[in-house]
Amino acid sequence: MQYVLKALAGLCLLLFMILSPHPVGAQWRDTIITRELEEVQVSGSKKRSLVASVSPVQVLSGNALQRLNSFSIADAIRYFSGVQLKDYGGIGGLKTVNVRGMGTQHVGVFYDGMQLGNAQNGIVDLGKFSLDNIEEVSLHNSQNPDIFQSAKSFGAASSIYIKALPPTFKDSQSYQVKAAFKTGSFGLINPSIHWQQKLADNIATTISAELINAHGRYKTRYKKWAYDTTIVRQNAGVASQRVELAVQDINKDSATHWKIQGYFYNSERGLPGAIVAERFYNSQRLWDRNFFTQGSLQHRFSPRYRLLLQFKYANDLTRYLDTTIKKIGGAPLHNTYKQQEYYTSLVNEFELKKWWTFSLAADWTLHQMQSNLDDFAYPTRQTKLVAVATELSWEPVTISGNLLGSFINEKVKQGKAADDKQELTPAINLSWMPWEAIPLNFRSFYKRIFRMPTFNDLYYTIVGSATLKPEYSNQYNIGAQYNKYFSPIKLDFNVQADVYINKVQDKIIAIPANNLFRWSMINLGAVEIKGLDVHASYFLTLKEKIVLNGTLNYSYQEAVNKTTGQRSYGNLIPYAPRHSGSATLQVFYRNWGVNYSFIYTGERYMLPENDPQNYLMPWYTHDLSLTKKLVLGKTALVVAAEVNNLFNQYYDVVINYPMPGRNYLIKLSFNL
Repeated sequence: MQYVLKALAGLCLLLFMILSPHPVGAQWRDTIITRELEEVQVSGSKKRSLVASVSPVQVLSGNALQRLNSFSIADAIRYFSGVQLKDYGGIGGLKTVNVRGMGTQHVGVFYDGMQLGNAQNGIVDLGKFSLDNIEEVSLHNSQNPDIFQSAKSFGAASSIYIKALPPTFKDSQSYQVKAAFKTGSFGLINPSIHWQQKLADNIATTISAELINAHGRYKTRYKKWAYDTTIVRQNAGVASQRVELAVQDINKDSATHWKIQGYFYNSERGLPGAIVAERFYNSQRLWDRNFFTQGSLQHRFSPRYRLLLQFKYANDLTRYLDTTIKKIGGAPLHNTYKQQEYYTSLVNEFELKKWWTFSLAADWTLHQMQSNLDDFAYPTRQTKLVAVATELSWEPVTISGNLLGSFINEKVKQGKAADDKQELTPAINLSWMPWEAIPLNFRSFYKRIFRMPTFNDLYYTIVGSATLKPEYSNQYNIGAQYNKYFSPIKLDFNVQADVYINKVQDKIIAIPANNLFRWSMINLGAVEIKGLDVHASYFLTLKEKIVLNGTLNYSYQEAVNKTTGQRSYGNLIPYAPRHSGSATLQVFYRNWGVNYSFIYTGERYMLPENDPQNYLMPWYTHDLSLTKKLVLGKTALVVAAEVNNLFNQYYDVVINYPMPGRNYLIKLSFNL
């Protein structure tokens, strides 16, 4: 295998040198991007022309995204089928997603085309990302079908793409301003501003800033066995600041497109902790500081060749304080973790024939981590990725596939480093539209991928194990998509359904060693996941400016432990419900809008053993909002009032982390 991988890398380098043509001026044709944006949407317009996708994709964009009862990206993703959100409670609580039972670390999160990294634990907190400056959020099972992308984009079991609002100007406008102010339950104060300014005819800059302050206290019900009381969750406050700056070209007809952006996020939050043994107050505090700068340059040299260059630098600092744990000498536990990431990517796409496209991508990433933990390893991970992809399209059939080579090397200053990894993983996708007159598309894919152990898995003091192997997964999917616009009644209707099987080997789990305070990370698990995802949406325009828009999502999933010799063999894995779903209904009349949303998560278990004491009841929430648009001169004003958890249900997404009951939000925004 080692010689095969080296030969693949050499072949890719040789192909790049041979096939890279000399620059030739040409008109820009961005057919790939147009196709991606017009994929299946949770809501859309009557003039939308959907293009069949070779892999399942769900999209929330534009006004539909803003109208949902969602405070952050994590809240919006709850409305996708096949997604389970882990929410540890409170406005500042950690929020992560699990797609099709694969686990949070198998989900790649991309911001404006580049992946958000966290080598420490492999988790991206989606609660840090606001919706105020976001144009689109999309979920791709398998991967983005566009082969003109970085090698890293082929390396996740599923991917979430977040796209920031691009600069848009009308007529002779030189700037656009969007400002908002939110307040409501938990003592929330949340102002934000999004400013777009022309610097030249073809260049614009965007500044986005946001502040969040909230004490985070909320009433909730705690019930365990015969104990039943109402409590107030404490130490859940948050104070955060986010600033983003971007400069980019805005000439859509140019052969060259570029963008440079910077992101800064700073927060201090309390961690309310789990309620254990009737202990209702926790004193842990967490400080996060995240910074990254990234850029991309895309140029079409000729009608048959284009190139994409990307770079990124990220610097993250996390501090954790726990005054209940005393170190030697009486000082409280105060840990710091610092990560740095250096990343660059080169992508080449060649149109060999009108029906045959080929791409070659090479990525290089360096992760470094430091900590004040005793005997910390100070690891450095260098990752080289080479991806070869191709797409062949003969109407009505489209076939695409890729081969990803991964070369990973690690070094540590103390202890033993993990062995070098060299892996070769394939994927293939097929789309077939058998009838020209019927907008019905069949699709299927197979993908093999692996997840590297995180730095915490490998090197965390007295827990990690440098001998861990990656988690390997095989994904199989078959599905269908139907979309049609019925012009007589002005109805846009879309439905899609997918059946899938995921198999995970060498699953990384933690087990207690010689005592309950000393754990070990081992490769022990095997998981088989069988499921069905169904999504339906409609957009109906009635007389007198009445518009109805709705969605319905349902997921059936059976994620079973297949590790031989374990007591939990054949049981559902923790926090994997068989049934889950969501529904939204939006009604618009003139300048008024009403939005209703419903989310359901079925019964599940909190531990691998599906015993009665580990059983968790289903939970569901109803949310309702009312909006009114006003026009004052050249200013468009929107006033919105939301009621979340309308019927005041008490529930836990994660056991012993009770969620808020009924809560309120008022939003005032204007566009100038």
